[in-house]
Amino acid sequence: MRLEGVRKRYGRRSSEVLAGIDLDLEPGGPVVLRGGNGSGKSTLLRIAAGAASASAGRVVGRPRVVGYVPDRFPAQLRMPVGVYLRHLAAIHGAGPGAVRDATELLAEMSFSAGAGTPMLQLSKGNAQKVGLAQALTCGAGLVVLDEPWSGLDAESSPLLSARLDAVAAAGTLVLVADHTAHGPRLTGATILRVDGGTLRPEKAPPPVDEVTVIELAGDGDPRSAVGSLPPGSESRVVPGPGPASWRLRLRVSSAEGDAVLAAAIARGATVLSVRREPSVVPAPPRRRVEARP
Repeated sequence: MRLEGVRKRYGRRSSEVLAGIDLDLEPGGPVVLRGGNGSGKSTLLRIAAGAASASAGRVVGRPRVVGYVPDRFPAQLRMPVGVYLRHLAAIHGAGPGAVRDATELLAEMSFSAGAGTPMLQLSKGNAQKVGLAQALTCGAGLVVLDEPWSGLDAESSPLLSARLDAVAAAGTLVLVADHTAHGPRLTGATILRVDGGTLRPEKAPPPVDEVTVIELAGDGDPRSAVGSLPPGSESRVVPGPGPASWRLRLRVSSAEGDAVLAAAIARGATVLSVRREPSVVPAPPRRRVEARP
């Protein structure tokens, strides 16, 4: 997908918000937009998603299904959560499975409201989770997210990063505006700053000395989930509530955490919790514990 010479002006006498944007989006390479308030990030996202038109220029190759989450929801959105998810799935042409997948993702993200709760009564964090759930489960060829980590709790933020890594690796185009440290650390991300209506490259931030602690659950042999761990990671398996179930606690470097999460999700594990902790300095020797069913 390509944006060619995209310009945007609000009113004839106003200055241009976007002054000739050229941007390529390719599978496997998320694009992360940075920039101050009023720089035009949200305007660019709306045009890329098809939610707004450009004053000049064009968008070529936009996929038919777009998963879009704006920076904020309409204040008086009265639909209950369950109805909203079914409505968006119908708009996207997705079947009942999309609603089920969205509901499961909400559970993984510790959504604390019910399916019958009107959207206007949700907190910022819960509303954000609903928007993300519908955008990431509708079979979109393009996912456009405006400040998706804003308002998320500490456990949901790395889970979102892992989901975006997974959908990008599967071939979905990903375009994100982000002012936090999460977006630039997406796997293979291209970081661009919106400045003066144009785009310029921006360097990735230095890595943070943190570890990610992940708790998973599943059935069968836990070694299938442990097999994705990088060398030197810690793992501990305990029996689950069922006869063939297990719970797994992983401790990996935060640089590897999102990739491990994405691999675990792909192998059918359920994410119970995710949190980040400062690394212990000096770091104690880490050991690998064999997982046994």
